[in-house]
Amino acid sequence: MSAPEESRPDRSRPDRSSYRHWRTATTRWSDDDVYGHLNNARYFDLIDTAVNAHLAEATGTDIRRLPAIGVVAEVSCRYFAEMGYPRPIEMGLAVERLGTSSVIYRVGLFQGDPDAEGALASAEGRFVHVYVDNSAPDRPVTAVPEAIRSAVAPLLLD
Repeated sequence: MSAPEESRPDRSRPDRSSYRHWRTATTRWSDDDVYGHLNNARYFDLIDTAVNAHLAEATGTDIRRLPAIGVVAEVSCRYFAEMGYPRPIEMGLAVERLGTSSVIYRVGLFQGDPDAEGALASAEGRFVHVYVDNSAPDRPVTAVPEAIRSAVAPLLLD
C-alpha cells in the first residue's frame, strides 16, 4: 500500500531557489566515464565536498579535529540530466533537517546557463551526517556541536 499523496516527499526536479549556499567545481577530462558523461562516483565526491567545504569555511576550523564529528549515515543521488567535462558544476546546498544529533543536507548539482538548461538541477544528492563523540573509542552518538549548528542553521529550508 502506498503512502497518502500529502505525506510523500516532493520528488520533482529542483530549481536553483531550492538551495541556500553555492560553490562551483571544475570538471576534469578524467571525470567522464566511457559513455562520455560524468562518472557516478564523481557525483558523490561533489556532494561530499559541498557539505564539508561549507562546514570547514563557515566554522573556520578543521572539522576533523572537533570533539564531535559528523559521520556519513546515508548518501544518495537522483539523476535528472547528464553532466560532464568541460563545463563547471554549480553546487547548491541546503539543510532539510537539523536534529539533535544529525543533519540532513540536500545538494543540487547544476550545469549550464542558469537561465536555460542550467535552471533545473541535473542531479540532487541527499547527505546525512550523524554526530559521534570522536574522543570515545566506541564513538557514541552525541549532539551536533554548536559551531556546526551555527554554520548550518542559515541553510535550513522553510
